[in-house]
Amino acid sequence: MIAWSQHAASRTSRLRPSAIREILKLTQRGEVISFAGGLPAPDLFPVAAIREASERILSKRGAVSLQYSTTEGDPELRAWVASRYAGVRPEGVQIVSGSQQGLDLVGKCYLDPGDVVAVAAPTYPGALRAFEAYEVRFRAVEIDEDGMVPESLAEALESGVKLIYVIPDFDNPTGATLSLPRRHAIVDLARAHGVPILEDSPYSDLRFEGDPLPYLVDLAPDVVIHAGTFSKTMVPGFRLAWLAATPEALAPVTRAKQAADLHTSTFTQMLALEVARGGSLDGQIAKVCEHYGSRRDIMLAALDRELAGVSGFRWTRPHGGMFIWVSGPDEFDTTSTAHAAIEAGVAYVPGEAFYADRRRTDGLRLSYSVASPEQIEVGIARLAAIFRAA
Repeated sequence: MIAWSQHAASRTSRLRPSAIREILKLTQRGEVISFAGGLPAPDLFPVAAIREASERILSKRGAVSLQYSTTEGDPELRAWVASRYAGVRPEGVQIVSGSQQGLDLVGKCYLDPGDVVAVAAPTYPGALRAFEAYEVRFRAVEIDEDGMVPESLAEALESGVKLIYVIPDFDNPTGATLSLPRRHAIVDLARAHGVPILEDSPYSDLRFEGDPLPYLVDLAPDVVIHAGTFSKTMVPGFRLAWLAATPEALAPVTRAKQAADLHTSTFTQMLALEVARGGSLDGQIAKVCEHYGSRRDIMLAALDRELAGVSGFRWTRPHGGMFIWVSGPDEFDTTSTAHAAIEAGVAYVPGEAFYADRRRTDGLRLSYSVASPEQIEVGIARLAAIFRAA
């Protein structure tokens, strides 16, 4: 019998299991209220619109929709994606199988072992895992209610950085939005240092308050690769997303995708485009925003009521997206209390999962996207009792 662990590539030792996925396994018990996964609310999926679009595609273009396609993606879908941005042409769009594949392909094409990636502290753990596979190091950049702090990024760039990773709108996990002055400052820093930006933008359409801000790729198409997705606005099960940049920036990405999976599902691409063109997507986004906005308000009110008197605790107030970040006193360990929370029937993601060095334990991420109003009220009350006891 082969000892597979002895044959595995050395890079696999850097691949850690997803803390979020592991916690989600524990929430499969029906009585656990989960604020852990950043899952879209399934009751909002546009099932009827997708069913009708499927029938139209199979009736009119059945054989074509079920055939192999080009690696770059369906030309009509690429044109639709490009129309969403000011500085992107259809040939500057690469369709990918979920934005996670997009992150992986960018890492594969632009990162060598030992390279440094500048990331917010905290940041999306899926990005950390995607880049870790390419044996990189991370440089933590401060983040506050206005997003990534330019002065902290400038300090990181002075020490040598190969790629800047940023979630500008309704950040995962903090919910912060990068302000307009900071957007300009960050792209200016990237240009000055000759360092590309990977703009991860899955939540930009989920805005409850304020006016939309320009994408970084619109401000600086020469230095930005933008990642967008249908997962949060349509359905995650399509695994359909895109990268938008200059054709030159995406050329190696296309070759890498061809080697990875040839192309993204032809039928799924046509189906998503049919739904989007039919006008269902705009109504879907409005419905999703109304739903998530109301859940956010309920969770914030519950936190204000239950945790306001607990010393050292504070939380963000996002203008969109799916997450609230709660910070406790410096010595607080949200990893330890996560187990007590599960026993009490409520789940969250401990803060250490969002740091590259996993040394910070005083924060936690709450998602309000799936829980009902009643579950939010009960779940926050349970968490507050656990935190007071701790």
